[in-house]
Amino acid sequence: MKIVIIDGQGGSMGREIAQRLLEKTDKESVYCIGTNSAATQNMLKSGAVNCATGENPVCVACRDADYIIGPIGIVLVDAMLGEITPAIAAAVSNSPAHKILIPVNRCVTVAGVEEKSMSTYIDMAIDRIIK
Repeated sequence: MKIVIIDGQGGSMGREIAQRLLEKTDKESVYCIGTNSAATQNMLKSGAVNCATGENPVCVACRDADYIIGPIGIVLVDAMLGEITPAIAAAVSNSPAHKILIPVNRCVTVAGVEEKSMSTYIDMAIDRIIK
C-alpha cells in the first residue's frame, strides 16, 4: 500500500497525519510530500522516511498511490497562498488513488460538512485507510 500525504505552509496537518499513520502502518508505505521545504521538514519530524519537496515529487508520487491524504486545498489551483500549482492539483485530481481530503474552511466551505476539530478530521481520515 502506498499512502501519500501532501501538505504545505507549515506542514503541521501533514505531520500529525504522518505520526498517526506511522503508528499503524509500515514506514515504507507512507510518503510525505511538502509543497515547500518548511512543510517537508515538519513532516520529517513525524519519523517518516520517504519525504520530498515540490511539484514534481507530488506528480510522481500520485501516479501509483493507493491513498492521497491532505487538506482540501490540494485539489484547488492557487490554494494555500498559491502553493498549489495547476500541475499539483491535476496530479492529485487525476490520480487513480482514493483521495481523503480534510476540510479547511479558510480556503473553501463544503456544504453539509460539520465543524469539527482538525484532530477529529484526521482521526476520521485515518480510519478510512486503516480499516
